[in-house]
Amino acid sequence: MERPKYKRVVLKLSGEALAGQQGYGIDSAMISEIAAQVKDIHELNVEVAIVVGGGNIWRGIAGSAKGIDRATADYMGMLATVMNSLALQDALEQIEVPTRVQTSITMQQVAEPYIRRRAIRHLEKGRVVIFAAGTGNPYFSTDTTAALRAAEIEAEVILMAKNKVDGVYSADPFKDSNAEKFETLTYMEMLNKNLGVMDSTASSLCMDNNIPLLVFSITERGNIKRAVLGEKIGTIVKGSAH
Repeated sequence: MERPKYKRVVLKLSGEALAGQQGYGIDSAMISEIAAQVKDIHELNVEVAIVVGGGNIWRGIAGSAKGIDRATADYMGMLATVMNSLALQDALEQIEVPTRVQTSITMQQVAEPYIRRRAIRHLEKGRVVIFAAGTGNPYFSTDTTAALRAAEIEAEVILMAKNKVDGVYSADPFKDSNAEKFETLTYMEMLNKNLGVMDSTASSLCMDNNIPLLVFSITERGNIKRAVLGEKIGTIVKGSAH
């Protein structure tokens, strides 16, 4: 019997991961593939919470650059994450994985409001919980949402699934052939080197609450399961060097 290293995890998916090769919108084949990987770890009795970005539909910062008020642009981005979350919920339920979406912006006809105790209860009952609409506040990224929710539900790790890179590199591996892949890093090193894995607010939250971060590629089938089983993949970022 495979023994998972973690009992409760937060899986952070970028919106781009759901877009697959097309680069925008929702790729049904990709979302089905991600759902199948989530089912793999759900069957190991791992409690899974998911935070999804919205960059495949709308990016708040990009909208703000086009002259839209920053707060308004960010709220539009939060609504994009709700669309992604509902698509992912549907894909999971089609393969018989019980799933709940909780939103930080109240929209009762669509999903439950985010309530910490209820979220934890769902996890304990074996349901996958998808946290949508970011933190509910503009100026905060979905990376910060992942860090915040991981602290609130006492998750043991944040699994950051990337669709282009298989870990953290010293530079962009697509632009610099000398880019070095890190096996382990501390949050301070990540911030000091300005590696751009997650924004400084999210990094600080993880560091202050001692939540490890595992950055890996989602494009290789079975990687989420490998991550949960504690296999050596990607880059692990911790609060200290020990």
